[in-house]
Amino acid sequence: MKLACNIKLPANAAGCSCKGACWDPKTCECARLNGSDFPYVQRDGGRLIEARHVVFECGPNCGCGPSCVNRTSQRGLRYRLEVFRTPKRGWAVRSWDFIPAGAPVCEYIGELMRTEELDSVSENNYIFEIDCLQTMRGLGGRERRQQDGSFPVIQNEDEIDDQRSENVPEFCIDAGSIGNIARFINHSCEPNLFIQCVLSSHQDVKLARVMLFAADNIPPLQELTYDYGYALDSVYGPDGKVKRMACYCGAEGCRKRLF
Repeated sequence: MKLACNIKLPANAAGCSCKGACWDPKTCECARLNGSDFPYVQRDGGRLIEARHVVFECGPNCGCGPSCVNRTSQRGLRYRLEVFRTPKRGWAVRSWDFIPAGAPVCEYIGELMRTEELDSVSENNYIFEIDCLQTMRGLGGRERRQQDGSFPVIQNEDEIDDQRSENVPEFCIDAGSIGNIARFINHSCEPNLFIQCVLSSHQDVKLARVMLFAADNIPPLQELTYDYGYALDSVYGPDGKVKRMACYCGAEGCRKRLF
């Protein structure tokens, strides 16, 4: 992730005192941040048990090593992902490998910047606003694309501090000029991926990492998608009029409109 020149990440948070790997959620300080439990199970390299507002992973100041289950999203790409062209929806992404439900697929990467500076971005088709609470509710973390755009409604409604969600998120990720394969993943009204905010090196939710996890068992060569989460009639043009965009995801329950 590239940082804009005016952004500095918080200092590394205090870590857990576990050795080797974290096993006991009753004694692991990081597990306590997750409700006194580990968010992952040690299966297939680590799987997320259920979606949360935020997942607190072990970080650089923790005593555990890289094999710790609570570092699951930090291990890089596990699956062979491919960008391909679709007839109606531009570029898309699929995997050559089977992906089990709960497995981390990739991180949304780009330039981390302040949302108030968006007007200075010339290539803004891939702006992702970081808002952990709204991401959970399927209303925020908007990814603004000319072709695609949204998010999954997720189940766990834990308490979350007011500072974790603003009407206008303070920070966003611009993947227009600097990014990875995640920016080519299309929207679907019935997606097979979901967004999960993750914290590891610090605990500022406004600067959480944005991860994509498998919502279902995904067979090889099935297109990877997630719900961009736009509410209908929520996008306005420069003239103040509501903008509308048709959805071509092809799902049985397609809403017919992206926004």
